[in-house]
Amino acid sequence: MASPTSVAIGPRPADVERWLTELGIEPLERADREAVVAWDLVLDGRRRFDLRVTLILDPELGLICWAHYAPPINDMFRKSYRKLLRWNDELPFVKFALGDDERPILTTELPAGAADADTLGLAIARLLAVSDRLLDESADWLWLGGRRPAGYGQGASRHGALLDRYADRLPELVEP
Repeated sequence: MASPTSVAIGPRPADVERWLTELGIEPLERADREAVVAWDLVLDGRRRFDLRVTLILDPELGLICWAHYAPPINDMFRKSYRKLLRWNDELPFVKFALGDDERPILTTELPAGAADADTLGLAIARLLAVSDRLLDESADWLWLGGRRPAGYGQGASRHGALLDRYADRLPELVEP
């Protein structure tokens, strides 16, 4: 039995890297700072492509999946803030916030004791599904005039298999 002063240690960096391999995700870069490790990823949903996601692991606290959802918001702040708050109420297990640079951030967290390959895959699939679902409402933030670049979304998703794997566990996010 663990003593009351013992600290629960969660996954190690090697675990996360093994899970990413199992999920068919190749990190762009890894950064280590003391006991915290971060991986940069570029992921595709079914509609939203090239979503930049950072995984941050602190083995004592857990794993954070942090998406750079859009460039800095330049429109009337109150309107955008209301939209982010509404999404926070409507969408389970994810939260939107604004970074110091006014860039919208989409996050989900996995406590150290609950993090494994399956919960990481589900968390990443959830970020992609939310990004897909909200693509049209986010268009003004993503592209000048809200118009998608020519050819955007015409190629196959690099992570369609990941979304297929978790689709039955994300029914509230899957588009009809």
